[in-house]
Amino acid sequence: MQVTFQCPVCEATSRNEVTAEVHSLKCGWCQWQRDIPNAHLDGDRPLKCQYCGNPDLWRQKDFPQGLGILMAGTGATLSVIAWAYYRPLLALGILLIFAAIDMALFVFMPDVLVCYRCRARHRTPEMADDHPRFDLELAERYRQEEKRLAEAQPKTPDA
Repeated sequence: MQVTFQCPVCEATSRNEVTAEVHSLKCGWCQWQRDIPNAHLDGDRPLKCQYCGNPDLWRQKDFPQGLGILMAGTGATLSVIAWAYYRPLLALGILLIFAAIDMALFVFMPDVLVCYRCRARHRTPEMADDHPRFDLELAERYRQEEKRLAEAQPKTPDA
């Protein structure tokens, strides 16, 4: 299983392979390291986040969101341009083509597990169907927790 996380020391994004033999996460930039307890894994399936130990993980498609938004914006723009030139069939055809591409990506792209707290991404070869999809209420609870923790941090004066 691959785990992608943000290092707490240097804040660089790192990707590690976690196997039955390797039970630790290491930053490739600053040599930070954290051991993973055996209780976090069930074979090759994560029971908890490998980075922070949080049991709440959600399942999403392993596709860059920015690229998806770019594709949707491109399809909408091209369709509006075709509509402006009084080509309604071409405008609808463009929208249908982009919808078909979106559906094909949805069917063929693998899933990834994401932690609500630290947003670490867990890529497993076999994904179980029992992991829930994104829950907005749970995400808001973790966002509020992060906000409260940031406010509780003592402010350091700038020198």
